[in-house]
Amino acid sequence: MVQEFNSPQEEYRTTQERVYFQVRDAILRGKFLPGRAITIRGLAAELDCSPMPVREALRRLTSERALELSDTRRVKVPTMTPEKLTEICAARVALECQAAEQALPLVNEVELEKLRQLDERVTSALEQKDIEQYVTANLEFHFTLYRLGQPHIILSLIESLWLQTAPLQHLVFQRFGVQELPDRHQDLLAAIGSKDVEQVRKAIQQDIEEGLGSISAEELL
Repeated sequence: MVQEFNSPQEEYRTTQERVYFQVRDAILRGKFLPGRAITIRGLAAELDCSPMPVREALRRLTSERALELSDTRRVKVPTMTPEKLTEICAARVALECQAAEQALPLVNEVELEKLRQLDERVTSALEQKDIEQYVTANLEFHFTLYRLGQPHIILSLIESLWLQTAPLQHLVFQRFGVQELPDRHQDLLAAIGSKDVEQVRKAIQQDIEEGLGSISAEELL
C-alpha cells in the first residue's frame, strides 16, 4: 500500500469504515494537496478494495467539506480563499477554546505528562525540519487534549475545520519548511498545569491565529 495511507490502528467493522478513516486520516496529515483530483478507481487500487466503499468515503468527506465536487463532477481537495480562511480561523478559535476549557478539569498529571511528551515530538520535528513528524505530532497533541472533555459534537466540528485547512497548510510547509512556525504549546502546557482557564484560551487562540496566519495570500489558490 502506498505511503499516503496508514494502516488502521484498530479493527474496523466494515471495509467502508476502514476506507473512510484512512482517506480522512490522509487528508488530515496533508497527503492530498489543494486542487488535486481524486479518482475512485485510483483510490480503490491503492486501498485494495472495490470502488463502492471508496465512493461512499468520498461522499461522506464531501459532506464534511473536506473534499468538493468540481464542475466536471470529479472529487478534489478544495482550494481556499482569504475570506474562507478567516472564517475557519475564527470558528477554530471559538470551538477549540471551548474544547480545551471543557477538558481542563480532567487533565491529571498522567495526561499532562502525555501532552508534554507529544510536545517534545513537535519541538523535535521543528528542530529537524521534519514536516511529516510535525504534522503528526501537532495533530495528536491537540486532539489528545480536546478528547479528554469528550466534546462529541464540538470535536466533530473541529475535525471538519482541520480537514479543510490541512492540505493547504501542508503545501505551505513543503514550500517553506516548518522551522519558522510559532509554537505556543509551552504556554498552553503551563496554563494547563496551573488550571488557568483564561491563559489556556489565550494560548489556544494564539496558536491557531499564528499557525493559519503563516499562510500568505499568495498561497491561496
